[in-house]
Order: sequence, then C-alpha cells, then structure tokens
Amino acid sequence: MVKDILDDVKNRMQKSVQNLAKDFATIRTGRANPAIFDNVKVEAYGTEMPLNQVATISCPEPRLVVIQPWDRTNLGAIEKAILKSNLSLTPNNDGNIIRIQIPELTEERRKEYVKMIKQKAEECKVAIRNIRRDGNDMVKDLEKSKEISEDDAKSALDEIQKITDKYVAEVQSMTDNKEKEIMSL
Repeated sequence: MVKDILDDVKNRMQKSVQNLAKDFATIRTGRANPAIFDNVKVEAYGTEMPLNQVATISCPEPRLVVIQPWDRTNLGAIEKAILKSNLSLTPNNDGNIIRIQIPELTEERRKEYVKMIKQKAEECKVAIRNIRRDGNDMVKDLEKSKEISEDDAKSALDEIQKITDKYVAEVQSMTDNKEKEIMSL
C-alpha cells in the first residue's frame, strides 16, 4: 500500500519534470532547434495540425532551420503559422522549402527568456510540492485508519521528502543548464 503511494508520487513527479523538459525545448536559444516549432499549428486539410505532421524540420547549420513540406500546397499555410506564432522568426519561402535564419538573441531578449524559464521551473516545483502534499495526505490517512503503523508512516513520509528533494534538485539543475545555454550564446 505504501509502496503504491511512493510509486505514484515518483511517477507524477517524473511526469512534471518531463513536461518541464518539453517546455524548455520549445524556448529559443539562438541556435537552430526543431523543437522550437513543437507548438506551431498549421491550418492544413481543413484542420489545425502540428507543423511536424505536415513537414520535415531540419537544421543543416547552427543558425538555419529548413522546413520541407510533404505537400507543397501547404507552404503558404506553414509560412503563415510561423509568422503567427510568438517565435519572432521570419520564414523565407522559395516555392519548394522554407528557410528560417535564427538571429542572435539580444541581451534584453535573453533576460526575458531566463525569466520565462525560471517561472516555468517554479511552476514545476510547485506541482512537485503539491504531489508531495497529496502523497503525505494519503500516508497520514492510512495511519489514521490504522492500516499502517506510526513508524511505517514516518518512514514513508521521509521517503516522500527524499523523492521530492531529488526532483526539485533535478528541476534546478535543468533550469541552471538552460540559463547558461541562453546567456552564453
């Protein structure tokens, strides 16, 4: 029973950290990265579709993204979707493919991105703490209903705290690395 609670806490915290990693991947760092287009939706075939489902996205050079649509009739829609996104990128359509030069980030923009990643990291830490609280409440309920002993409850609460500390440290490490990546370019 306690093991199930610990496993649940671990899995939920891990998912929070994975979501943060996905969020971080979509933040532009001044280097070409196909993941920055993960949230771009293209109006194609009468519906909104993720860009990576209508085109191949590659980065042949550190500051160049090439988008090759599978159907050339979607070129205009892809271009429009990129312009509409909040990526501040200008697509260059040559009739076959779209090229996007990734500009250097200004100091001001870098600071905005650092503020954004710190905010996302804090949201993730809050989610992890909420998961800890849920786990602690479940353990305390088991103790109240006499399903586990006081000693078992204490060791379970200690284990939940260790798991929490581990994931909070992982979030902090990811945040520090992303900040270095943004500020060092």
